[in-house]
Order: sequence, then structure tokens, then C-alpha cells
Amino acid sequence: MIMWKDLFVQRKYATLKVTQKSDLAKDENVNAENIDVDMFTKCPSCGEILINMDLESNLKVCLKCNHHFRIGGNERIDITFDKGSIDYFDTNMKSLNPLKFPNYSEKLKSLSKSLGINEAVITGRAKIEGLDVCFGVMEPNFIMGSMGSVVGEKLSRMFERAIDMKLPVVVFCASGGARMQEGMLSLSQMAKVSAAVKKHSNAGLLYISVITDPTTGGVTASFASLGDIIIAEPKATIGFAGRRVIEQTIKQKLPLEFQTSEFMLEHGFIDMIVERNKMKETLHNILKIHLGVKGNE
Repeated sequence: MIMWKDLFVQRKYATLKVTQKSDLAKDENVNAENIDVDMFTKCPSCGEILINMDLESNLKVCLKCNHHFRIGGNERIDITFDKGSIDYFDTNMKSLNPLKFPNYSEKLKSLSKSLGINEAVITGRAKIEGLDVCFGVMEPNFIMGSMGSVVGEKLSRMFERAIDMKLPVVVFCASGGARMQEGMLSLSQMAKVSAAVKKHSNAGLLYISVITDPTTGGVTASFASLGDIIIAEPKATIGFAGRRVIEQTIKQKLPLEFQTSEFMLEHGFIDMIVERNKMKETLHNILKIHLGVKGNE
């Protein structure tokens, strides 16, 4: 029922009920050819139709329900690190096809061309509000951010460089786990990166792990869970095996919120949940405390 006061509320946005030209074509009063459906995105959580320009300006977070859309590695770098401060590591390192997996080499070349990066992680050195860090940012659009030999090697080298430079490390995790196309070579990266994290810790340096949606498999079982401080974005999927596999194994129904950031926080797996628009500020504050920076230094 419409309340009288609702008639006098000035709307700040238009509500759209159609998202495809096939739907628009059903209305004889609408010329579907004049409507660009690429201007809009439907939120998978609440169903709200969002104008892409507004979504971009809100860091790809739904303005209605706060759903955090997945974003690419370069987008993550742009909103986290200071402009002009980034020095990338190992940008030319590429994966081979040691197991001669069918079409794997072609897929790597295609993704490299379309995304402009050679692997599923970007590493380097940068500043967060003036404070130096080494970083790793995983790319979920590159074979679902899976961890192959190059991903493990780049992360290990990044941690080793951080030790030499005596810098803290921030890693944004987003991965489907170990990369099946590389078999045991992929699985061995779990131990290699974990060893590099341990060396970094032994040097008395800070490692912040930021878990984003989704982070699963071997990445969750290794470096994503080894941070001195573990942060997650809201509603991120965090786990090892999939829900159906676990339910079939233990013969029990899992809670609806199982493997979400909120569930993990409640059970002590992570330290805090931070929204995307507050992530840079939170990381800066943690770094200031760690480095003993006072005031506005």
C-alpha cells in the first residue's frame, strides 16, 4: 500500500524493471534499439538495477545492499595504492605447459592478450598514503586466479624482496585454488610461498592478508591464512573444498552462511571485515601502528 508521504518523496534514481532488449521489445511503446543495456548492471544479491557509472564511482559496491562485486587486479591496485608510487616486479614471467595439458598454452596467451598481464598475480612495491609496502594482488579473471608455478614464484620473490627492503607485505587474495593444468607443480607452490612467508615473519616484518571473493582451495590452505592480520571483504566466500563436497562427505547440511566472511569472523578464522571504501584507510592505520608512525607523519 502506498503511503501519502511517499507521493512527495523526490527520487534520486530511476527504478528499471527490464535489463534485456528482448524484454523491452514486448512493449510496443518502447524502441528497444535506442536503449543501451550495457549501461546497467543487475546486482546478483538484491536484484537492483544499477547504472554502471554510479557503480564504478562506488568502487563496484551495490548502492542498495552493499554487495561487493568482484574486481580485477588492476582495479584493486588503482583504488589501494598511491598514484605514481608503483614499481612492478617480474612482469615478464610466464607459465609454461609442463604437463602438455590440452589447449593450456593457447588459453594463457589469450588471457595475457585480453587482460594485459602474464599471470594471475601482480606483485610490486608501492605506497599506501605515503607508507611503503610490497604487495601481491591476485587477478580473479585469469583462470579464476588459480595458483600455478609462476604465481607461487612471483609471490615468493616478492616476500624475499620485502625482507631485503625491510618492508611489510599486503596480499589481496582471490583464487579458485591450485591450478589443475600444472598438477603437482602447482600444489608445491603452497609450501614454497608458505616458507617465504615464514622467512618474512622471522625477520620481524608485518604481513597483512586481505581475503576477497572468492578465496578457496590451496590458496586458502596456505598464504591467505598465514597473515599476521587477516582482513576480509563483506560476504566473501572463503573455504577449501566446496559446500556440496563437504556435505556429501560429512552427511550433514551446512549453515547457509557457511564459508562467508561473517561466519569466518565469528569462528575466529579472520580478524576483521572491512568494506572496500574503507580498505585503504584501514591498511594505512595498521601500517602506521606497526611502523610506529605518529600523527600525520
